[in-house]
Amino acid sequence: MTNCLTCFKAYDVRGELGVNFDAEICYRIGRAFARTIRAKTVVVGRDARATSPELADSLCEGMIAEGVTVLDIGMAGTEEMYWATSFFEADGGIEITASHNPINYNGLKMVKSGSRPLDPETDLRAVKACAEAAEFGSVIPGGQRQDRVAEAKAAYVEKVISFVDVTNLRPLRIVVNSGNGAAGPTFDALAQALGEKTDAFEFIRLFHAPDSTFPNGIPNPLLPENHAPTRDAVLAHGADLGIAFDGDFDRCFFFDESGRFIAGEYIVGLLASVMLEKNPGASIVHDPRVVWNTKDLVRSKGGTAVQAKTGHAFVKQVMRKYDAVYGGEMSAHHYFRDFAYCDSGMIPWLVSCELMGRSGEPMSALLAERMAAYPSSGETNFTLQDPQSSIAAVLGHYEPLSLHKDETDGMSLEFDNWRFNLRASNTEPVVRLNVESSGDPDLVAIKLAEIKTLLTCLL
Repeated sequence: MTNCLTCFKAYDVRGELGVNFDAEICYRIGRAFARTIRAKTVVVGRDARATSPELADSLCEGMIAEGVTVLDIGMAGTEEMYWATSFFEADGGIEITASHNPINYNGLKMVKSGSRPLDPETDLRAVKACAEAAEFGSVIPGGQRQDRVAEAKAAYVEKVISFVDVTNLRPLRIVVNSGNGAAGPTFDALAQALGEKTDAFEFIRLFHAPDSTFPNGIPNPLLPENHAPTRDAVLAHGADLGIAFDGDFDRCFFFDESGRFIAGEYIVGLLASVMLEKNPGASIVHDPRVVWNTKDLVRSKGGTAVQAKTGHAFVKQVMRKYDAVYGGEMSAHHYFRDFAYCDSGMIPWLVSCELMGRSGEPMSALLAERMAAYPSSGETNFTLQDPQSSIAAVLGHYEPLSLHKDETDGMSLEFDNWRFNLRASNTEPVVRLNVESSGDPDLVAIKLAEIKTLLTCLL
């Protein structure tokens, strides 16, 4: 038994199977989690990976040994676990998932009561220390595991649909790429419920059945090499929209009617606008990487833009502080106040379809002006031998020329008509760069090339 659990990361648990993550570790984490948050009831869901049922069993056994009543919601997305935790008024919730990580990985996403994230510096650290010590003692009687699959699914579907007025929906043909992850069955439940209210949607399902072998690759629609199936299906079927989910479907990626992949920062702006129309004067939270489009839209709609550090724990904390109605990250995490301040991959596409229905505009038209006004580079990742020295070289060159500096997350420097954010990843050994401008895509390309040269000059 190892006493150093390297599977604990910045916000959650994620490890390589048989190397630093297995069923025995899950049992220990289950006991440690229950003990740390003093849980009586905990919701547990799992993704479609082959090892997830076994890991779920061990996790549940650990919590049952602490006297916990486990509310088992079966195969479900992370957001279903979030909502079930609030709906059942449970003391915590855990999703067994590795999301878009390689097939030989798995992990845990954990929340406490009210679907609040574990604080990385206190809660998560305490769970880790307790699991490493593994000094649990005797089993506490009274623990049990209850099947709550049907009740949780029904409550989740009802909540998602509540975000739109179905009378605003118009006929749309939509390609849905579930990536053989956990999204398919939940999407079908949502589609069935929508079908009882409206006949607006025709769905073209792609890689829809959960398959633990992931025959079409690990579902990570953010990667350009994974865009082709959704794009090609949109074009082949003359669809109005394409959507693609990652493995635990807490992220949703969009393709317009031409099959073009839509960068996440523009969806953040779009959803911010919609939520401000529904909630005038509200606060909107955004991450620091690409900000000008979102800030301009929020200002024009009469809202208040609030910046948070990248990462779900930070975004959710800031949203609660400002009672923000919506928060968005360019990585396709979209958070909603009325969804327990949690992120959802299903709410964004449905809300976007309602906007298309109300406006009568295709997705490309809804975004064209914004994309032209604030072109961006997309996130570029660099694996560097000496990241800090490389970052220092970039900042040494540009900081004296900048008009504004922001250190919320990494370093953002702002100039007359362009800005960039440079940050070390919280989860991977890479440096991430984003460049944006006001109306000049050529300038974005020039500055991206300049910074790339400075970053890599020490290689």
